[in-house]
Amino acid sequence: MRQFVITALVLLQAYVLHQSTCVVSLTTQESPSPQPSAFTPDFSPGLQQGEKELHKQDSNNMRLLVISLAATFSLVGIILVCSLLYWFCHRRRNLKSSGCGCSGITFSRFLNRFSRSKTLDKRTTKQGIVSLIDYNILEKGTSGFKESNILGQGGFGCVYLATLENNISAAVKKLDCANEEAAKEFKSEVEILSKLQHPNIISLLGYSTNDTARFIVYELMPNVSLESHLHGSSRGSAITWPMRMKIALDVTRGLEYLHEHCHPAIIHRDLKSSNILLDSNFNAKISDFGLAVVDGPKNKNHKLSGTVGYVAPEYLLNGQLTEKSDVYAFGVVLLELLLGKKPVEKLAPGECQSIITWAMPYLTDRTKLPSVIDPAIKDTMDLKHLYQVAAVAVLCVQPEPSYRPLITDVLHSLIPLVPMELGGTLKTIKCASMDHC
Repeated sequence: MRQFVITALVLLQAYVLHQSTCVVSLTTQESPSPQPSAFTPDFSPGLQQGEKELHKQDSNNMRLLVISLAATFSLVGIILVCSLLYWFCHRRRNLKSSGCGCSGITFSRFLNRFSRSKTLDKRTTKQGIVSLIDYNILEKGTSGFKESNILGQGGFGCVYLATLENNISAAVKKLDCANEEAAKEFKSEVEILSKLQHPNIISLLGYSTNDTARFIVYELMPNVSLESHLHGSSRGSAITWPMRMKIALDVTRGLEYLHEHCHPAIIHRDLKSSNILLDSNFNAKISDFGLAVVDGPKNKNHKLSGTVGYVAPEYLLNGQLTEKSDVYAFGVVLLELLLGKKPVEKLAPGECQSIITWAMPYLTDRTKLPSVIDPAIKDTMDLKHLYQVAAVAVLCVQPEPSYRPLITDVLHSLIPLVPMELGGTLKTIKCASMDHC
């Protein structure tokens, strides 16, 4: 390509020099001007006529020069345009051959367009690639969004179980199109999730739209949410102490990825037990990124949002949003795992109590702590481990954000408390009787 452009420029330079030489030769070959004699009066008619002819020849030569230059520059323009087209086509072929042939369509341009084909159509957002799924596929996969297919309900709509093409199971979140906040969260979540890939972050399968609603399609998490296990009918009986520590470790790994490995950092802003989903092996994944904020400390254009009981006090009072806001919310989740209580318990009509307010006297007194542990896991853990987890929870929910640890520090504190077979470093010894362990 470079040789082609250089050759073209050399030819152009030769052409320009040739044209200039022609014009110069024309001017040098003109007849010499007649010399005035002593008998020729000034301003004689013959002399004036000669000057006119010389002026006319000069004008013709100038016109030839202008025409030559104009033709030359036109040729330059044509060659440059052809060179640029050749370069663009060549680069696009290289991109396609390397597997990077993105269409370059921004999310805002194709937000309200949807494919009529029955296949998944890959589209490019500002951050990554996401599949645009035909609405008819979702309608068929959810049996017309039948009530019996509802997996859960959120602030702006329901989540449905769907069976897509090739028997792919998925969860479909339906958002009301008329609600401005729902539309904003839809756009934010699709754009953020389209660029995230981590074992402890929910996977985005695609999205869809129709005239009345928008739809986000996720991987299906068979064991639903942590909230449903802790505060549902089973009251936490399905998740043992090691499993709870494994879930806590998974969440910290997901948060560390958002805070430390995403550039700029992502603050989830709505971490809670209902947004922690569990797969068939009880691996935990963080979901629902509708309220997530990119580069939170610098981004001041966000509305105060979150869930009561999980919102950090500095954010609630002053709008101060940092990664430590997510650390606070994680501390509340850790208390839920320990105590089996909701973040806010209703005592009487119009009267509520925070889990932090209630639990703090017990968390800071080792003699009292075992008595308030969730009955489903009571007396099933090493007390030293229980005290360590309680200490981590107390640090995470400190009112002053500077006193809270970084999520990386929390992660390293929990790894030694999780059995090796569940992703930690704790070596467990299987005994015939618990009395000898």
